[in-house]
Amino acid sequence: MSTPTRIWSPISFEKEGKQTGSLRLPISSDLSAYGWIPIPVVCLKNGKGPTAVLFAGTHGDEYEGQIALFELAREISPDDVNGRIIILPSLNFPAVEAGRRVSPMDDGNLNRVYPGKAHGTPTEMIAHYVTSVLLPMADLVVDLHSGGRSLEYVPCALIRPSADAERHARLMQLVSVFGAPVSYLTDGKGGGGNTTLPASAEAQGVPVITAELGGGATLQHIGKQIASNGVRRLLHHMGIYRDDSLDVPAPTRFTEVPTRDYFVYADDDGLFEPAVAVGADVVAGQLAGYLHSIHRPTSAPVELCFPVEGMVACRRFPTLTRRGDCLFGLMRDLH
Repeated sequence: MSTPTRIWSPISFEKEGKQTGSLRLPISSDLSAYGWIPIPVVCLKNGKGPTAVLFAGTHGDEYEGQIALFELAREISPDDVNGRIIILPSLNFPAVEAGRRVSPMDDGNLNRVYPGKAHGTPTEMIAHYVTSVLLPMADLVVDLHSGGRSLEYVPCALIRPSADAERHARLMQLVSVFGAPVSYLTDGKGGGGNTTLPASAEAQGVPVITAELGGGATLQHIGKQIASNGVRRLLHHMGIYRDDSLDVPAPTRFTEVPTRDYFVYADDDGLFEPAVAVGADVVAGQLAGYLHSIHRPTSAPVELCFPVEGMVACRRFPTLTRRGDCLFGLMRDLH
């Protein structure tokens, strides 16, 4: 038997109607021996239809998804729902409150600690609650991201390929319904691998649509609109929420990131000067940018080149760069 979660809430996910409140993440600190930190949650339930769980704020400096879910939570009525919608727009609330990718409580990256621990760090407790309480209820999960402080992303949706052919076909259908201009398949090897939400959801057979919607720790309105429209299309497609006002999206461009060759890294400290924008198609050997030494002002900058052909999925946003930082990520078309 799995260890019960330590997070609790006055909200009942089985209650009909609209409830607004919080999950309660227990803390024990110098000034709050038996305290808790609120994680905002909205639950809308009407009848026995499917359940959609909607997340943003997994990383606190990613804003398009947070605002899109705030708006949805305000606008939607339980009378419009057939089933259940659970909205957590600030899932890692300590990170959201601090405007950071990771939690100030434990430096935890929520999308790197799944399936989490009931008696772990605060971030591990959140991951455990998602894995043990929310995923078993879900027929669909949407997790909205962007590049945060360090990256700018082309607006896109992501799915983790499934070994189950029927489930994989379902994921391909759902990501097409979401309708981002670009969709890519990734098993997370370039990032969190099996420590991510999609990996935990795959183990339970729950489909997850992830999105990257901008970056730079600021709001990009096109990303917010893609998130808003995509979530509504998925809810409509699942029969949970009817919305006939949305246009049919243009076909998405399916891509993949097959190896680490599709990333460009800094091999020294310096000031990064990109030569290519996100969304551009590039060829192997093409100039990607320059790295200017802050220690040797008369030295010529290091020329950076793309190792393979592909489309620029993301680029580093801050100019000041350290050795080992990711400067570019590429995708290639899925054949």
